[in-house]
Amino acid sequence: MLDYINIVFLLFTVVLFTLFTIMGYLSTRNSIHYRHKNSIGDISRTMASPLAPSITIIAPAYNEGLTIVENIRSLLSLRYVNYEVMVVNDGSKDDTLEKMVAAYDLERVPMDIDPEWPCKPIRGVYKSRQRSFEKLTVIDKENGGKSDALNTGMRLSESKYIGCIDVDCLLLPDALLHVVKAFYEHTSKRVIAVGGVIRVANSCKIDGGTLEEIRLPKNWLARFQLLEYTRSFLLGRMAWGRIDSLLIISGAFGFFDRQIALEAGGYDTGTVGEDMEIVFRMRRLMHDNDTPYTVAYIPDPLCWTEVPEDLGIFINQRDRWSRGNLETLYRHRDMFFNPKYGRLGMLSYPYWLFYEWLAPILEFTGFFSILAFAYLGILNWEFFVAITATVYAFAAMFSFYAVLWDVWSYNQYTRTRDILTLLFCALVEPVVFHPVVVWSSIRGNFKKLFKINSGWGSQVRKGFAKA
Repeated sequence: MLDYINIVFLLFTVVLFTLFTIMGYLSTRNSIHYRHKNSIGDISRTMASPLAPSITIIAPAYNEGLTIVENIRSLLSLRYVNYEVMVVNDGSKDDTLEKMVAAYDLERVPMDIDPEWPCKPIRGVYKSRQRSFEKLTVIDKENGGKSDALNTGMRLSESKYIGCIDVDCLLLPDALLHVVKAFYEHTSKRVIAVGGVIRVANSCKIDGGTLEEIRLPKNWLARFQLLEYTRSFLLGRMAWGRIDSLLIISGAFGFFDRQIALEAGGYDTGTVGEDMEIVFRMRRLMHDNDTPYTVAYIPDPLCWTEVPEDLGIFINQRDRWSRGNLETLYRHRDMFFNPKYGRLGMLSYPYWLFYEWLAPILEFTGFFSILAFAYLGILNWEFFVAITATVYAFAAMFSFYAVLWDVWSYNQYTRTRDILTLLFCALVEPVVFHPVVVWSSIRGNFKKLFKINSGWGSQVRKGFAKA
């Protein structure tokens, strides 16, 4: 019996090693291709034209009074002509609305609102009296959650494209230029969505909504997340983008073809994994209609956000992610190994099921199995030590590659000390940070399977460091 268990774990490990090696290769090829393609031509002249397609940036806000004024200032300073910033105040209980009204001289304006729209009631629509803030629209509504707020903005927008972001995110000035270019560079397929890399802004110097200096986070939990984000966005999602099989676009930085998003039903308000679920449904819609399409991915560091520095808040966040993952996989379970959906059904969905959902469960049960086998005196120590050392070495090496590839490609952290710190994080992450991630996933799955409703949880932000 133990021999069969050893064989299962060995095969699972070999498959994962193979997949990650292929992902590293594909992401490298895609990064080189992207850098070469974007080294030619200047997009600013074309995309800054008034004839450029319209974009509405939708930013849900709930109790963001501490940073809302600066965050909006950042969004209003983007290098793009034809865009609108729509902040949806989702029933904030603090002074979020009052601060926006005072800082941007807002007044309530009339707007025709369909009472049959499936969203919480809208209490008012506000525009600025100042011409310099004419791109800003504020929607005040009753609390319905992030998905409901995004759906409200999606329906009130009249733009061709919509960008769904977190209000606390910092977009670099050229962000929309790169996004629109991604929508238009495919001539044979319709681009239905564009995602991008999320960078960690903790400890960076930010003033007036402008990123002035990139710094390594001082908090160790944030440093581990930075390493994880680098590995996930720069290697993982870049690889899936290479084979046009990306199944998730981060809720912090996602842009969509508004028409397709509405036809797919918008965001699902019944899940906490709305960013993944909407991509599933938009892809399914295009497959069912037999329409050529693609989902584009931008590796440029265009979006910076604050990650949790408190362990409890971090665990709640990953708990929520795992619940959202399970909800989405269950709702679209008919895609599993379904050739009708091509690479999505035969490759992407199985990967998310076996690695993103099943792997943490196997790790968790495997840990207690090892303790039980050791207690019973039947543990094969030679096999255990060999496979543990192999897994650890591969994980550290993969993280090393992610850090060094990031240095070569975008070189965000220029100090040798910062790079060495990240490499040190790669060495200790498997035994310090990864077990916390596994535990958070187990907790989220437990809550979902036993119907323990805990919703979104809270995210207490410290705000960006000012100059």
